[in-house]
Amino acid sequence: MPAVQQTIRYFTTSDGVRLAWATSGSGPPLIKAANWITHLEYDWESPVWRHWVAFLSRHFTTLRYDERGCGLSQRDVEDVSSATWPRDLEEVIEAAAPSTPFVLLGISQGAVAAMAYAARYPERVSHLIIYGGYSRGWAVRGSADTLREGNALVDFTELGWGRPNPLYRRLLTLRFLPEGSEEQLRWMDELCTRTVAPVMAARLLRSRGQADASPWMDQVRVPTLVLHADKDLISPISEGQKIAAAIPTAQFVPLSSHNHILLEDEPAWQRFTEAVLEFTGVQAQAQDARFDGLTAREREILGRVCAGLTNVEIGQALFISEKTVRNQLTRIFGKLGVAQRAQAIAMARDLGFRDRQG
Repeated sequence: MPAVQQTIRYFTTSDGVRLAWATSGSGPPLIKAANWITHLEYDWESPVWRHWVAFLSRHFTTLRYDERGCGLSQRDVEDVSSATWPRDLEEVIEAAAPSTPFVLLGISQGAVAAMAYAARYPERVSHLIIYGGYSRGWAVRGSADTLREGNALVDFTELGWGRPNPLYRRLLTLRFLPEGSEEQLRWMDELCTRTVAPVMAARLLRSRGQADASPWMDQVRVPTLVLHADKDLISPISEGQKIAAAIPTAQFVPLSSHNHILLEDEPAWQRFTEAVLEFTGVQAQAQDARFDGLTAREREILGRVCAGLTNVEIGQALFISEKTVRNQLTRIFGKLGVAQRAQAIAMARDLGFRDRQG
């Protein structure tokens, strides 16, 4: 269960498709455009996505939605072309009616819809953030070999997506997470089968190939941050550079990673969070508001947790028992709204706790 509670709602699009959307967290409003293979509930459990959702929810009132054909949204959908992406984003925002202006986040394919919305409604978007995005899908931008590879992946997906043996799904998950652990890869394999049917997965993958944001990309005029992993196998860094070059207001931040989805324990994730907080201007506000409910002893213990000490080592340093340390950590986690040690460390890092000790 998520430490931060979310509320899930549904609405019906203008072409009759039922989409699920959710809000969580507090702070300035942030809208995340849909991207590949999400599930509003299971993402909270995921060793791949939960740190993304937790980070966004700690700093923003975050709105997410599952794309048509996927997750909690309607699965049996006729039209899943890339042309539906901008329209679905616009209609989700209309249904949710967030306060404006808001931060707009486009991850991977979500960059296409996010750029379209920002170009059309600049007065509603305070900041545009693009991570791992592309303006042209693999079938549009690729060479003959890239096109053959993409079509082969579509065929493999349709053929083997639903099989108990994850061999076919692993072809895709390894491209998304080449540096992922076996646990993370297994979770992605399972998410694939939980979230979307084989035929739909192939159709969604093919729609990625046909995407093209070129007609409106250079019309974006809102403050924009483009971040991209330098060794991304799904969306080459040249696509991020192309987006940054086309948007006059864009800042570009390269990240050192092979992963299309940044993992919590890699330095690129910390760089991503720092850049987002700095760009949106919420970091100073967040630092002032967090950890105020901790006692001096609790702050001392949390500081040692962040330094990597075990419960035994913390107890020895503070002359208290290991049991007392465990009890204190339970209270600390409750006050911070986290469930695990790693989440507390991530929150402390994100909000500059170590810089504010003493």
